[in-house]
Amino acid sequence: MQPRLEPAVLACLERNLRQVRERIALCARAAGREPDAVELVAVTKTVGVATCRALVELGVRALGENRAETLADKQAALADCAPAPSWHYIGHLQRNKARRVLQSAAVVHSLDSLRLLEAVERICAEERLPRRGYLQVKLWPEDSKGGADPAELEQLLDAAARCSWLSLEGFMAMAPHMEDEHAARRAASEVFERCAELGRLHDARFPGGCRLSMGMSGDYDLAIAAGAHVVRVGSALYEGLPHSANPATGLPSAGLGAHEAREGGVDGRLASGSEDAT
Repeated sequence: MQPRLEPAVLACLERNLRQVRERIALCARAAGREPDAVELVAVTKTVGVATCRALVELGVRALGENRAETLADKQAALADCAPAPSWHYIGHLQRNKARRVLQSAAVVHSLDSLRLLEAVERICAEERLPRRGYLQVKLWPEDSKGGADPAELEQLLDAAARCSWLSLEGFMAMAPHMEDEHAARRAASEVFERCAELGRLHDARFPGGCRLSMGMSGDYDLAIAAGAHVVRVGSALYEGLPHSANPATGLPSAGLGAHEAREGGVDGRLASGSEDAT
């Protein structure tokens, strides 16, 4: 039997999802855009399979993970969903884990170097896996976040144009982390506007136009205003969901990696009365 959320937890998740969708639509219209021009990627790195399954059943079509192990586990656990979700890899991608990631993820948001781009294309060709990707651009001097220097983009775009299996969609950018909320939002706006400017500058290099992956729970409104086509939202979806009472318990049968189980998450309790610890 597949793990399920308790009705009250599911109702909370459904309410949060509705509010996020409504806010995306409101922000899109305020920017003179259609709501369906903005894709929601639900970030599931802190939740277990029961919540992932619930999101898919509520109509979410794209799920985002930042670790190779949990990506593979969850993708396998949800393979029976119809339609199956599209998995997006949103974490830093190491070349030694690229093959495993590419076997599960349809889209990679963190391509940040020529060596990585070439490795991904080679693996996709060997595995015969057409994949999509975004170039991660570093637009703020923050050590904790990666990304290519904007000066390197021409070289990276030239390399991407030679790829047969990897299709580049556009640019990805992340706002810096700051303790002061007002300063954080000012910085986020600057990063998103700079990314949008790069998108306009290089738009012709992308067959379907340059798409922008930017914006998370605390700033996706600013990202949409700047022109984001993809927003990666996690914590806003899980507000009010109970934390696991026993985060040390792994649930391999539910597709959770043990390291994810140890971190503690927000997956709520299962209908059976046990807990899906993450």
